[in-house]
Amino acid sequence: MTIMRTNHRPGRRRRGLTAAAVCAAAALGSLAAALPAQAATDSTALPARSVRAAAPSLPAPTGGHRVGEVALHLVDHSRTDPWQPDHGSRELMATVYYPADRAAGRPAAPYMLPKAAAHFDAVTANTFLGLDVPTGQVDWAAVRTHAVAGAPVAARAGRLPVVVYSPGLGEPRTWGTTLVADLASRGYAVVTVDHTHEAPEVQFPDGSLATMVAPGDPAAFIRKALDVRVADTRFVLDRLEALNAGHNPDADGRTLPAGLAGALDLTRVGTAGHSMGGTAAALAMDADPRITAGIDMDGNLTDFDGKPLPVAEHGLARPLLLLGKDGDTDTGPGWQAFRAHTPGWARELKLRGSEHASFTDAEALLPQLGLPPATLVKDIGTIEPATAIRTTEAYVAAYFDRWLRGRCSDLLDGPSARYPEMEFVG
Repeated sequence: MTIMRTNHRPGRRRRGLTAAAVCAAAALGSLAAALPAQAATDSTALPARSVRAAAPSLPAPTGGHRVGEVALHLVDHSRTDPWQPDHGSRELMATVYYPADRAAGRPAAPYMLPKAAAHFDAVTANTFLGLDVPTGQVDWAAVRTHAVAGAPVAARAGRLPVVVYSPGLGEPRTWGTTLVADLASRGYAVVTVDHTHEAPEVQFPDGSLATMVAPGDPAAFIRKALDVRVADTRFVLDRLEALNAGHNPDADGRTLPAGLAGALDLTRVGTAGHSMGGTAAALAMDADPRITAGIDMDGNLTDFDGKPLPVAEHGLARPLLLLGKDGDTDTGPGWQAFRAHTPGWARELKLRGSEHASFTDAEALLPQLGLPPATLVKDIGTIEPATAIRTTEAYVAAYFDRWLRGRCSDLLDGPSARYPEMEFVG
């Protein structure tokens, strides 16, 4: 294992990485003041914990299947780690969520591993994501997820379309569990990816913790991060192909769930992401023809200098859904350019009353923490949390059902009385 740790702490500054939640790649141009002066943290130096409140829980998935989960330690021997070249090959942690069978007696899957949870509590939640939650009062490792570790794949689900999920800047891959578990319960294999050394915290199987490198120049950091995310996504797809062919891609050789090999339908691949993960989803589609469809959740398609990214300048021949927050946002120019230059299917939707974090687990977890009403409105807007979750899940599922399964839904054709909070833009 080559991940190293340092003793430096992230600097407290004008906005910390608060804009990584408020605009973190949904507003690439705002990150000059948003990136921390130093973001690597020694997990052994985290503050002592006080008495905790009960751990919150995620809402149960709505599909017809139980959800299984398996973590994969992936090593790309063809690449030196771009952030820490002295550490050797590029290493990632990913989690596969899938429809499961015979879950009784198996352990619940953890939301976060202990060291990652401690770092999230002490650093990420407030310094990076600007959530203003009480430090030391939430047991993030004990959040109930409704996923079962290592359960057999549900044979009745058939071949599984695959969706690769990329989190936002300053977010761990677990911060989208509500949405990806719901999609898995509907018959998808969803793979979440931590982009090591740009992710806030990544705990590896040997217990080591990798944290975010010092960003330095924000424009260069963001451009490099997007390039690395695209390369990471393509590598993950390569490893999924190996897994599907009967090979175990886990670098430590840990046992895979029964039935996972051969269950993936890699002719039907989608990608989705929140914030900078949404930007990366669009760029990965542009770079890799294996990806059929994608969803960009509040991620900008404008470069740091204000110019449209190449994908916005020439558009895509494959479908991309733009799913945005309500209110003021700077995603407009890039999204408008993308829609103007895309010859095929594209939609732009807006979730009324939402904030940037409404597309993450913040929408499910923060209302359980007893936060002041003003803090909740700042973090997740004015939309009722259950409505935000139910609406987002419905549109994400309808979108992938259409483009990866050929199942038509009127949800994507215009406003729906069932989901009045979802607004069609343009």
